[in-house]
Amino acid sequence: MEPQRIAEVLNRPLSQELLARDLTRLAYVAKDGTPRSIPISFSWNGAEVVLCTTKNSAKLAALRANPMVALTIDTEVHPPKILLIRGRAELDYVDGIPDEFLEMNGSYEITPEQRVEWEAEIRSLYAEGMVRIVVTPTWAKLIDFDTTLPSAVEELVRRRAQAESAQANG
Repeated sequence: MEPQRIAEVLNRPLSQELLARDLTRLAYVAKDGTPRSIPISFSWNGAEVVLCTTKNSAKLAALRANPMVALTIDTEVHPPKILLIRGRAELDYVDGIPDEFLEMNGSYEITPEQRVEWEAEIRSLYAEGMVRIVVTPTWAKLIDFDTTLPSAVEELVRRRAQAESAQANG
């Protein structure tokens, strides 16, 4: 997919709204060759999706072996609003806690006192650092069920319209 087309999809207001959420589902291929899909916090910096994890996470070996990933960000309403992203994950080992990790967990309902306790626990637990998983989108699709549909459903709509047109024309 062309970078300009990816940017067009990601810059739509609904995409921006979805990219401001806290949780995505990360799909990747595990070391044993089986698929994995996990919920994980993320942040969007305007060009990349940034996920953070522990340095001992099993997904790191899998991502080193096969860095191709897919992300799904969606809503919990009907019809859902869905942003699908594919890309290549790059691993960035960092000392301490990445700013993105602290920011991406900032919109949960939490009192200021709980936030202080949470951050102290995070800094203690991840004292050896974390890994930033940086995904640069190579493909994106927004599905809102008003103006865009899943590809297979779009094909069915197209076929039905052709059949109805053929029937009307005789």
